[in-house]
Amino acid sequence: MNRPDGTDRASRRRLTDSSRWVVKVGTSLLTDTESGLNRSAIASLVAQMAALKRRGVEIVLVSSGSIVEGMQRMGWKHRPTELDQLQAAAAVGQMGLVQCYEAAFQRFAVVTAQVLLTHADLANRERYLNARNTLRTLLSLAVLPIINENDAVVNDEIRFGDNDNLAALVANLVEAEVLVILTDREGLYSRDPRENSDAELIVHGRADDPDLLRSSGSAGAFGRGGMLTKVQAAQKAARSGAATVIADGRAPETLLQMRSGAAVGTLLIPGTGRMAARKRWLAGQLRGSGEVVLDDGAVRVLRESGRSLLPIGVTGVRGAFRRGDIITCVDERGCEVARGLVNYNSEEAARIAGVPSNRIESILGYGGESELIHRDNIALTG
Repeated sequence: MNRPDGTDRASRRRLTDSSRWVVKVGTSLLTDTESGLNRSAIASLVAQMAALKRRGVEIVLVSSGSIVEGMQRMGWKHRPTELDQLQAAAAVGQMGLVQCYEAAFQRFAVVTAQVLLTHADLANRERYLNARNTLRTLLSLAVLPIINENDAVVNDEIRFGDNDNLAALVANLVEAEVLVILTDREGLYSRDPRENSDAELIVHGRADDPDLLRSSGSAGAFGRGGMLTKVQAAQKAARSGAATVIADGRAPETLLQMRSGAAVGTLLIPGTGRMAARKRWLAGQLRGSGEVVLDDGAVRVLRESGRSLLPIGVTGVRGAFRRGDIITCVDERGCEVARGLVNYNSEEAARIAGVPSNRIESILGYGGESELIHRDNIALTG
């Protein structure tokens, strides 16, 4: 077991002073296959969040559970695979989920608000800013926002894919200091404990540690995410300087223990400085309109010098995109390096790929920007 040490204790003290948390609660904690919502579990978590609010912590709750509740209400025993049936289950189940939370929080005089998001809401810069302003206003009014993916209307092109990822993007959105991911496991292990009896709990680490990605596991029968998505969420949350705690939501007083600085679950601290807000938005996009392949020299320049991407460093262009679209930059092995707003469309980018910037006008027949992506419009993601 990776035991608490002085570094871990010092890192956990930041939880005792932090004032804004995003708390994500997984499906396995909120539901069971027989009765839908687990109301006693919800009541326990709500009581803890209400106590944290009384201690001055602003909380944004990201909750799963609508699809399983909808399945129970309609008598379905197995999670459907067809998108329209998943959307129907979500629409039915969201009613019960919100009613349950509303009733539980009312016992503590906590006002709540429902916010449903899709990736399209955060991919569009104007809607992203609107969502941020709305959430910040709710927090300033002492309202506790309850967020879920808008499963009833999303399709495969715009869905977040799991609420771990959604919670991380919300942490970036509201600039939370702490992201808490509550699951049915004690935390992150060195190996999957369901398959390895010698697996050890990782008490603390850095969110940017690539070895953590090897500690992923598969999702449960009713959930969409495994430990891999939780580590990826921690990496995304670190972009805005948030620490992430992955912990067992079934343990008594889990949230309050965290607030006291106790060694609960796995604490992953941000390993680098905070990204600027615009770059967090760029990095948070789940997919680009196309991609460009970079040579090793261009990859090194982006990672080490933070300079603009010039056409001469591009060896390939894939997909169809327009000027101003967000595109993905990958290395020659296909690994993602960055995302950014491109200055040329895909046809133009293909024509000037690999050539010096002073030849752009002669190739395209008109003058344009010397950069394919300006440094102010690019964010490192890998």
